[in-house]
Amino acid sequence: MIRYAVSILVLLAAAPAWALEIKSQIIDLAAQAPAVATAGARIELTLEDSSLVRVTAGGAPFAATVTPPLPHPPLPADALPDTVVTPGARNIGLAWLTEPTRRYGHGVLGDAIEAGGVAAKLADGTMARLTLPSDSVFEDRVPRLADLDGDGTDEILVVRSFLAAGAALSVVAPRDGALKIVAQADPIGLPNRWLNPVGAADFDGDGRTEAAVVITPHIGGTLQLYEWRGDRLTEDLSEYGFSNHAMGARELGLSAITDLNGDGVADMVLPDAGRSHLVGLTFAGGKYAELFRRPLHGRLVSSIGAGDLDGDGRPEIAYVLSGGKLIVLSVKR
Repeated sequence: MIRYAVSILVLLAAAPAWALEIKSQIIDLAAQAPAVATAGARIELTLEDSSLVRVTAGGAPFAATVTPPLPHPPLPADALPDTVVTPGARNIGLAWLTEPTRRYGHGVLGDAIEAGGVAAKLADGTMARLTLPSDSVFEDRVPRLADLDGDGTDEILVVRSFLAAGAALSVVAPRDGALKIVAQADPIGLPNRWLNPVGAADFDGDGRTEAAVVITPHIGGTLQLYEWRGDRLTEDLSEYGFSNHAMGARELGLSAITDLNGDGVADMVLPDAGRSHLVGLTFAGGKYAELFRRPLHGRLVSSIGAGDLDGDGRPEIAYVLSGGKLIVLSVKR
């Protein structure tokens, strides 16, 4: 009897105590009305077929509309066929990937066509370009704009993959009328090893912006934070056991950045390594902590988004599972 009681106490002590209460709503997208214009906050999700799901307040308590894929506007000359053209509001007006090439046959994004360069239309209307040497490609679809050094101007975050050494996160910025790589992390060290960015924010509350990536998201991913120092991205905090991409998928947005617990520090939401659970986590104060962990109960078929839909000062998190089930999680602190 004593041994049994001790075992119960040990199990209770080992059980995780999540810092946040999460409530969920399931919405059947097949039963939603056709898309209409809506006012107020919304979360936009992209489905595998490029349809757009808009999640808003006003249902029970949330609602959604689905917009079928729209024809894409013409891409700039020599653009990567599936590049995202990213708009900016600072020094970079538009950024996109260029110079399609087959010199790296990894195919992690669904085909063996990668980018040999990147281009930007700057705020003053001028064009700036970068062409990589033949030892590497940009194994990416999305040039991400972020002010990593806090100078009020944006840099471009993009995944560069070396034919002999695998992927590395690169920082590209306008310099002297061109685009140049101004900082870069060390490559993984093996060919056909890749990483997928989460985004950039001050994730630990130290006043500096970090770039977050998941290294090798298909074979046991490590969530890694980098800081920009000199001409290098240096490793900061990290935690093992995450995946924000499915092999061969076009969708890169299986993660979201938001302040989950209201402490003023940016947190992250992304799947665990098996993509069977969704994890809310923080690195505030330089320490990793899980804020929630919830089973997904299905395959993710959309990006993950976050925003305060109902105006209560706490974020909602939205994503779509196989079978057309939209899940909206509400944080209740």
